[in-house]
Amino acid sequence: MKPVLRAFAGVLALAVTVHAGATQVGVHDPVMAKEGGKYYLFSTGRGISFYSSDDMVHWKAEGRIFDTPPAWARKAAPGFKDHIWAPDIQRHNGKFYLYYAVSDFGKNTSAIGVTVNAALDPCSPNYRWEDQGMVLQSVPGRDLWNAIDPNVVEDEKGAAWLAFGSFWTGIKLARLDESWTHLAEPQDWHTIARRERPSFTADEKGGPAEIEAPFIFRKNGWYFLFVSFGKCCQGANSTYHVMIGRSRDATGPYLDRAGRDMAKGGGSLVIEGDRDWKALGHNGAYTFDGEDYLVLHAYETADRYKSKLKVLEMKWDADGWPAVDHNDLERYQSELLK
Repeated sequence: MKPVLRAFAGVLALAVTVHAGATQVGVHDPVMAKEGGKYYLFSTGRGISFYSSDDMVHWKAEGRIFDTPPAWARKAAPGFKDHIWAPDIQRHNGKFYLYYAVSDFGKNTSAIGVTVNAALDPCSPNYRWEDQGMVLQSVPGRDLWNAIDPNVVEDEKGAAWLAFGSFWTGIKLARLDESWTHLAEPQDWHTIARRERPSFTADEKGGPAEIEAPFIFRKNGWYFLFVSFGKCCQGANSTYHVMIGRSRDATGPYLDRAGRDMAKGGGSLVIEGDRDWKALGHNGAYTFDGEDYLVLHAYETADRYKSKLKVLEMKWDADGWPAVDHNDLERYQSELLK
């Protein structure tokens, strides 16, 4: 039985320090996968930050996925500064698909790409990332949505769906073709979650419609849609928090505990910050060795709002909704000091 919470200090840089015997790494927008007996962690950063661990406590920096940004990225987003956002890692047909976003900050000049590898262990003879190029992009003046924060879910029929979006008109869902690297034809799009965007907000502005970071998790016949409301990256003023809805169908509608449609502003709270921790959000949800985990980042107030990885054990209540213990935010700090 592994610890129910793991927390790792740091910010967006590939920083590695040692604290009381446990390696701590800086992460933002974390996602995870497991291959063999090892866990692999990916996060926002130059080239996508990449780590490995045997226990989700002691982490080894493995470098970056991209030594240089993909050639197409600057054409899709001219203001792209080599900082690749919000990866998502999925396994399909014996290979790993790593989706990622490039963007001009604060604009919907954005695109989502994907790179593929047969292995995650850099020591494997099969380890080689092969970029497949751009999956889709958003263009100001043409699109009122933002192509960032990708997440892919496979439905019960074997079709792959790409969830993505930030601010503007919310979270979108588009079907992928059998390669998982391009949109399906004919295209099949849905809006699955959004927040109110005031009338006459300029198209180039995201507006106050603060929603992003979708992650769809299948469990017990349901599709659970996690999203982050509020603002990240604002230090003490950060308001990120995790909201949820669920559906029997990948395409929705996703309803919250009160039956409100997330595409009409609904959403039930999963977890939010407090005096000690801010900006809990941009989560993933995983089953490792029969146990369910919520993986996210949070800013520690006492440590100058540095972003720290949180891995919280996820239980299920009598009504079939996920529940996490807010006290677990502190619990692993004492484990690091042992």
